[in-house]
Amino acid sequence: MDKIILVTGATSGFGKAIAEKFASQGWNCIITGRRKERLDELAATLTDNYAVKVLALHFDVQKKAEVFAALQGLPAAWQSIDVLVNNAGLAAGRDSFDNASLEHWETMIDTNVKGLLYVSKAVVPYFIAAGKGHIINLGSTAAKEVYTNGNVYCATKSAVDAISKAQRIDLLPHKIKVTAIHPGAAETEFSMVRFKGDTAKANAVYDGYEPLKAEDIADTTWYCASLPPHVCINDLVITCTAQANSYYTYKGA
Repeated sequence: MDKIILVTGATSGFGKAIAEKFASQGWNCIITGRRKERLDELAATLTDNYAVKVLALHFDVQKKAEVFAALQGLPAAWQSIDVLVNNAGLAAGRDSFDNASLEHWETMIDTNVKGLLYVSKAVVPYFIAAGKGHIINLGSTAAKEVYTNGNVYCATKSAVDAISKAQRIDLLPHKIKVTAIHPGAAETEFSMVRFKGDTAKANAVYDGYEPLKAEDIADTTWYCASLPPHVCINDLVITCTAQANSYYTYKGA
């Protein structure tokens, strides 16, 4: 089988765009997500548009048993994964520490941190057996600076940053690359999820400037994955031109 990428959270946003980018370059795709209808729709689109093979795995990265059942039991032909993109993640709420919801905190920790760990732990043995592999973790500018009312979301993305560094160190003997990509403001479903479907609040995040698009992150991911075997981009922060970091954004007329 040709090159294989595994993308978590592939039903929308960065994950969907990344799967489409790699499929357009002839890569076969393992796509995962919680929304089965969307997952199956994407699988059909990739197959029809790019004539690649697609394996759609329906599970929630928060659920350890589901993750390991799906990924440890991959068919032999799909075990030679070249790139894992840990994309599944979310922000829930944007409230001060004293007013924040414990349920929101737990959902973010279970998805952004524990889900990434579960998937990585399940896939790394395939990389070790092959003597190569590439983990690409999707972080955030929130990993670099904590902003008002970001508290636990920022903490989870800081954890992604630290885990990426630890993976890079510990997996060196196995010739496994680890890249952390930290996007700034990007117009995807991210804000809609964060604000529980409140369209006005979600749209207001992007008023007055042009944010990143999902395709921008897909192109960046492709670049990082397509470099020669001896080259690894360790850490990359990417923002739109109007944004300097996680809390400085120029909203012009």
